[in-house]
Amino acid sequence: MGYKIVVVGATGNVGREMLNILAERQFPVDEIAALASRRSLGTEVSFGDTTLVTKDLNEFDFAGWDIALFAIGSDGTKEHGPRAAKAGCVVIDNSSLYRYDPDVPLIVPEVNADAITGYSKKNIIANPNCSTAQMVVALKPLHDRARIKRVVVSTYQSVSGAGKAGMDELWNQTKGIYVPGQERAADKFTKQIAFNVIPHIDAFMEDGSTKEEWKMVAETKKIIDPAIKVTATCVRVPVFVGHSEAINIEFEDFLDEDEARDILREAPGVMVIDKREDGGYVTPVEAAGDFATFISRIRQDSTIENGLNLWCVSDNLRKGAALNAVQIAETLGARVLKKG
Repeated sequence: MGYKIVVVGATGNVGREMLNILAERQFPVDEIAALASRRSLGTEVSFGDTTLVTKDLNEFDFAGWDIALFAIGSDGTKEHGPRAAKAGCVVIDNSSLYRYDPDVPLIVPEVNADAITGYSKKNIIANPNCSTAQMVVALKPLHDRARIKRVVVSTYQSVSGAGKAGMDELWNQTKGIYVPGQERAADKFTKQIAFNVIPHIDAFMEDGSTKEEWKMVAETKKIIDPAIKVTATCVRVPVFVGHSEAINIEFEDFLDEDEARDILREAPGVMVIDKREDGGYVTPVEAAGDFATFISRIRQDSTIENGLNLWCVSDNLRKGAALNAVQIAETLGARVLKKG
């Protein structure tokens, strides 16, 4: 006996990845529905070897469905998420709407799966920000061993984090540089993204940080430990898929780089590729399409007493969004619903 699954926002980048990953991981599905807004109504999407025709989200009745994976942003989720939850369908939301709600668990299954039981308060589970998800997978096993005091992270985030419009803008601007008459001004991003980097993701806040940077701080504290201090600088880079992060960690106790490497090799969801030679590390090109969070460049930081540096790369459409949502559904099924 399997589950009745709804994918909300099935025509977007993340929604399509959700369908792909549900099929790839052979999630026990008895029935599946692909929902979209009216402007995308009737669009065909793939679920394994099956072609689904999208249905109208506004008219859909969630009663009798088990799990809904939402990938439509905060505004759409605010309207339809509570409606689905009230109908008895567990909502797994990819937007930021519920991440900081104390009555909604924020889950990365490799890190805090036990917290999933808190879903029953609102029948909603939140999926973290893409840049946070991959980082906490790397941090948690190290925190368990040596207790993290402070994290300084700089991100190098791909344009797919801004959706299809971001990917299109990078493609069109790149073409425009080489083809006279096809130049494209910035639209989705605040400045040219082709052959450039932009130290600005999401809105600016009063303290000078951006909301993306604030998300990494707040979500890391909620998922792992509120005592961890985090400071982030988030940068958009001209990469189509895959977020990278340079992470500096200060621990309470000393942790040798070799022991850290061994711990990460055994950690769920992590793949260590760390050779001190040309090409002995992972870049976004290699990570795209993969489930793992890749860790490279593990080394001692001699400028502080108990410090490490590492390089963290993951496919943001997968672990940063769709994969984590499906893993939450798997965890919910195994620990709570127990139908599959």
